[in-house]
Amino acid sequence: MREALIAALAGFGTGLSLIVAIGAQNAFVLRQGIRREHVAAVVAICATSDAVLIALGIGGVGTVVKAWPTAVTVAAWIGGAFLVCYGLLAARRAMRPGALDASGAASTSLRSAVLTCLAMTWLNPHVYLDTVLLLGSLANGYGSGHWWFGAGAATASVVWFSGLGFGARLLRRPFARPGSWRALDGVIAVTMTVLGVAMVARA
Repeated sequence: MREALIAALAGFGTGLSLIVAIGAQNAFVLRQGIRREHVAAVVAICATSDAVLIALGIGGVGTVVKAWPTAVTVAAWIGGAFLVCYGLLAARRAMRPGALDASGAASTSLRSAVLTCLAMTWLNPHVYLDTVLLLGSLANGYGSGHWWFGAGAATASVVWFSGLGFGARLLRRPFARPGSWRALDGVIAVTMTVLGVAMVARA
């Protein structure tokens, strides 16, 4: 049992270190959390996707990803283009004060939020390299405790995205001003565009 606990804690720490970073997915979850729009659905998609990807990596799919680099390249091109487009839309929101309404106007539909979240997760080539290949390899280094390592990493994902999505409501008051939304969308625009361009360039 001690070995299982050690593996789970190692997975939790490793998983947290990989997902706690400024990125497209985190920026999207943060924005949805501040607006209180479909937060549960977005958090569930992110956490469930990570759990599935971690399980695939531990199950040996990481070797397939390594053997088929073309698939990762295709995902990079599509994902990069998607992020650039999303970044441009965020820039448009930032430059149009009328579109910045913290009260909930121009809200995102559930379908749009779900599709956007899925795209940011599954079209990101880094998710296959980090979550599937890296975590899968690290987990299998714990021998019989590899699934405990995976459980720890998946738990880290649930904790992080839940905290980010549901905790973002604490920023609701500062973001009651359009200027705050302009600043946030400006940061999101730069983040998404830079990540998208870098993703395509590395492809």
